[in-house]
Amino acid sequence: MRGADQGGVPRFIGAEQLSAALSWIEAVDALEEAFLAESAPGPARAHLAVPGGELLLMPAAGGEGVGVKLVTLAPGNAELGLPFIHGVYVLFAPGTLAAAAVIDGAALTAVRTAAVSALATRRLARADARRLVVFGAGTQARAHVAAMRSVRPIEHVAIVGRDPARAAALVAELAGDGLDAVAAGPEAVAAADVVCTCTTSREPLFAASRLPAGVHVNAIGAYRPDMRELPPEALLRGLLVVETRESALLEAGDVLLAIADGALTEDAVRHELAGVVRGTVGRAGPDQVTVFKSVGLALEDLAVAAAAARRLGVAPAGRPAPVG
Repeated sequence: MRGADQGGVPRFIGAEQLSAALSWIEAVDALEEAFLAESAPGPARAHLAVPGGELLLMPAAGGEGVGVKLVTLAPGNAELGLPFIHGVYVLFAPGTLAAAAVIDGAALTAVRTAAVSALATRRLARADARRLVVFGAGTQARAHVAAMRSVRPIEHVAIVGRDPARAAALVAELAGDGLDAVAAGPEAVAAADVVCTCTTSREPLFAASRLPAGVHVNAIGAYRPDMRELPPEALLRGLLVVETRESALLEAGDVLLAIADGALTEDAVRHELAGVVRGTVGRAGPDQVTVFKSVGLALEDLAVAAAAARRLGVAPAGRPAPVG
């Protein structure tokens, strides 16, 4: 891996460089390779309560190097007009473990989160999915629209936002890009082919009965045990897929609260994204409802960071190797 200059300073990769380095399809492909490989997902992320929010620590190791993400989550930032997520990612070279790159952590999180949803969508959503509903109007909502368009022929997008002004602004931005976009309410899920929930909600965003046959849902916002975006019934409508069973039963509020309610059992949480990617789990038919519940894994950050670094000449080509 090459990246540090002659003085040993790692290369900085900002948000614009990251976006230019990887297309959405390239990010999705990098994640697919990571889930195809028999790589360990890494330890569970560490959470530390800090004044104003939370600090997350996410380390991972593989054949392409070692990486660690430091991310802060500040719920009060929305009122200040600031992003919810800030952070940095440090990528170390394989073998020497020299610091090769420092990457904008918020940008990396936005890319890898939406790209993981796109990977699940590519494998689980109907091929003719054209109508997208996104809950949220922030960075992740915007990223998910772009990521979904990269894997499905999306023609119509409905934005369901808590803040009407932010929702309207995102709709205007999408319309400016030539997309048929509207602001809508939760009832929009009734006409959806794909639904993405990108919020910090602690209450279900819609009624499960409104989900139409054949819809695919990506739920990415409830990353803590006390957060919930989906009603328990939505998890029971069809095929439920999680990144790993371990991470879902540790952090996924949608899953844990449904179990606490008695609506779901731990045994029902058995289908992992790796199985979907490898073809052992999949959509049973055009009318089946599929749900992908994501909380984020450190291996995903490493896969996308290493892929971007390679494209920028910081890292050598190569597939992630298994780690013990």
